[in-house]
Amino acid sequence: MSIRTRKLIGTVALLALIAVYALLAVAVAMVLQMHSASKMVEFAYYVLAGTLWTIPAGVIVWWMQRPDQPAP
Repeated sequence: MSIRTRKLIGTVALLALIAVYALLAVAVAMVLQMHSASKMVEFAYYVLAGTLWTIPAGVIVWWMQRPDQPAP
């Protein structure tokens, strides 16, 4: 697969990841608010949720940037 194709697939995957992750993060935040979690728990959740998405995004970007394999 060429790097150009990987970048196209990776871009679509990143957009899908961010959309799904944001919806899930908001759903969990709403549950925390409904259960009257303390402000410290909410703060810790937002810090964790705000940085956790970078792990799968980094894997996708790493995959996108791999060089093409030489033709046989």
